[in-house]
Parts: sequence; C-alpha cells; structure tokens
Amino acid sequence: MNVTQKNSDPVSATLTVTVEKADYQPKVEKALKNIQQKAVIDGFRKGMAPKGRIQAMYGKSVLVDEINSLVANALGDYIDKEKLPILGEPLPSKDEVNPLDFDKQEDYTFTFDIGLAPEIKAALTKKDKLPYYTIQVAEDMIDKQINNYKANYGTYAQVDQVQDKDLVKGTLTETDGLTVENAVLMPSFIKDAIEKAKFDGAKVGDTITFNPYKAFEGHEAELASLLKINKEEVKNHTGEATLKIEEITRYTEGELNRELFDKIYEPGTVTSEAQLRDKIKETIAAQLAPESDYRFLLDAKKALENKAKDAKFPDAFLKRWLATSNPERTPESIDADYDKIIADLKFQLIKSEITKDNKVDITKEDVENVARDAARTQFAQYGMNNVPGNLLDNYVQEMMKKQETVRNLIDKVYENRLIDVLKEQATLQPKDISLEDFQKLFN
Repeated sequence: MNVTQKNSDPVSATLTVTVEKADYQPKVEKALKNIQQKAVIDGFRKGMAPKGRIQAMYGKSVLVDEINSLVANALGDYIDKEKLPILGEPLPSKDEVNPLDFDKQEDYTFTFDIGLAPEIKAALTKKDKLPYYTIQVAEDMIDKQINNYKANYGTYAQVDQVQDKDLVKGTLTETDGLTVENAVLMPSFIKDAIEKAKFDGAKVGDTITFNPYKAFEGHEAELASLLKINKEEVKNHTGEATLKIEEITRYTEGELNRELFDKIYEPGTVTSEAQLRDKIKETIAAQLAPESDYRFLLDAKKALENKAKDAKFPDAFLKRWLATSNPERTPESIDADYDKIIADLKFQLIKSEITKDNKVDITKEDVENVARDAARTQFAQYGMNNVPGNLLDNYVQEMMKKQETVRNLIDKVYENRLIDVLKEQATLQPKDISLEDFQKLFN
C-alpha cells in the first residue's frame, strides 16, 4: 500500500492511496472465516456453510469494509507521519471520475483532496501599544454590595402590630365557606389602596374583613397562592373574606457590626465599616479583572489578525468540507458565514502558534486552580466569602467529574496563559475607566 502527495498550491493538495490485493486479501479471508464459523444458514449446521456460499453472500461487503478501513488508516498514518496541518478532513477528490469495480478489480486507487493550514507567524512586540482598561470600583457598587449583605444576614422576629412589609399569617374564611389554614400575605403586595388600608395597624388576634380578589386585582398567581387553589378556580372566588391574624413576622436588615462582619469574612479580619468597604472594593476589583483581560484579548486579537491579514486559506476546499460535514448548510449560508469562520480559524492558528512558541503547557493542578477560583467567585456572588476549604475542595472535585466543564476549564487556563504572554509581548497603555464606559466599548 502506498500514499503519495501532490500539492496544487501551498494550502491545497491531493493524497493518493494505492491498495493492492496483497494488502487486503489476508484481512478479507480472515473476516470471511470468522463469518463462516458463526453463520447460521438454512440447510447447513452452524459454522458448516461452504466457503463459496459465504463468499457469494458476504464477499463484496467484507472487501469494501476492509479496503475502506485500510485506506482510512493509511491516510491517518501518513498525515501523522508527515505532520500535515490539515483543516477539516480529507474529502474524496472532486476530480475522481472513474468508478471502482469491486467485482473485477484487484488493485484500487483512491484520491482525496485536503486543505492545509497556512503558516502564520504573528506575534506582538513592544511596538504594539495596546490599551489595558482597569475598571474603577465606584462607591455605589460598594453600597449595593453592603445592602445585599445586610439583606442576606437580616433577622426575622414576631411582632404584635402590622407594618407595611410584615408577613401576616392566619386563618382565612370566605363568605362562601372556603377556609384556608395558615394563609399568608404581605400587605405591601396588596395592589388596591382601600383593601390595603384595612391592614394598617392591625394586631395579632384581630379579624380583618377584606376582598382578596379586589386586593390583588384578580391576579391569578397571587390569589391561587393565598387561597391554596388552582389558577383556574380563581374566577369563582371574588367575594368577601375574613382573616384572623394569628402571627405577624417582621424582617429586619442586618446591622453593620462585628457580628455581621464575622459572618461575611474570616472572624476578626474586618472590624469596622471602613475595612468592610475596603474588602468589598478589593473583591469587586478582583471580579472585574477578568473583564479587563477579556477586553485586552479582543484588542490583541485584532492586532494579531491584522498582522496575518495576507494569510491564504484553501477556500474552495473549506466551503466544500463545510457543506459535506453539515448537509443542512446551503451555499448561501456558507458564503454568509465564511468570513467569520475564517477569522475564528485564523485566530485559532495564531493562538496555537503563540502557545507552542512560548512553550505554554498546563497541568491538572492548573485546571483545578482555575476551578477553585471560579467556585470562589460563584460563592462570593451569593455573599459567601468565608467558604471552608474542605467545602471548596469538594465543590471543585464535583466540577472535575464533568467532561464538558473540564474542557471549558482547560480552555480557560490556555486563554489565561495566552493573555499573560501577550501582555509581556506588547506595550500596555493603562487606562482607568468606569464600568459604564467600559461596557460602551463593546457597542
């Protein structure tokens, strides 16, 4: 068996695979013998059908399978051995016009078209001056986080008299006889001003007469929840009702004191509101840093692509491969998307070259560290800054069990390393920017 290569241009070539009878005959005979041993054919005991019968029934299909397998392996071995930077997959040559005759031929020739990646040498240098935006943490961002902490670490207490945002629980009885035990409502959610006013200053033990349907303006979800009925039944409950108040619960936001600080951070590390604000500012800045890196990567990508603007791709082959690999694509849709496809492919090749030239490699520990950072950020979004190490480790191990998650983490590690390399190569021009103005950069 022989494989030869012929280049039509630097990024297009054909591979010709020649298969002779000596290459496939032993494999065909072995496969047919295995079939013979297992075949159950009318008129013969299992495994006793004549070889000629087996040949007549299965010979051609076995021949085709074995030759296809040999050709596929030969192509793969040749591509690996020659280190060909192929794009997509080999396609049967569009110029191949002579059909194969598996009944008469003994030797076969297969020709495949391949597309090759262009050699791209694009790297940033100190002559490349790129902006690096640092997002400033505004005071209102800190205030918002403090309010979230106060809300998350608030307390509930039983009180005697209703205020607007209290939770009122009791027995609700409609005039038509429906009784709801442990009915719950919040006066602040009542939409009708007249009905809402009936709860002003109400106390535990009071019985309030009101119209739930009017109070919530016929809102099905709220009435179904209050009356513990299906939404479809709400239209049948439009009359008066009484609510005997049995319990009033009031929520109070957490106070900015040592008790609250110790719930958020390691006990004793924050002792004042000023320190709390500093900690929050530091946390938000760390959360925003990846956004700055991402913006830098986009600017670096543009500069690198410009350096590789003259790179030539096997356009005809790629469009043919895109159509073959996804039959739902039309020539029109491929043409419409092609520029973006090439831009993404070009940057993938650039990234691959940069990581190879700079000997970028990663370990399992690198991936786990990124997973741990992602977990910390996720916990921090819920106000959990003091997560025990064992809980964090268990969370990371659960992440590492999911193949898709691991692939995404590996991509993130490579992206982080790429950004670090590009930062070293280019001249950075630091720019402080507000979050609002930073977001406008993406418009």
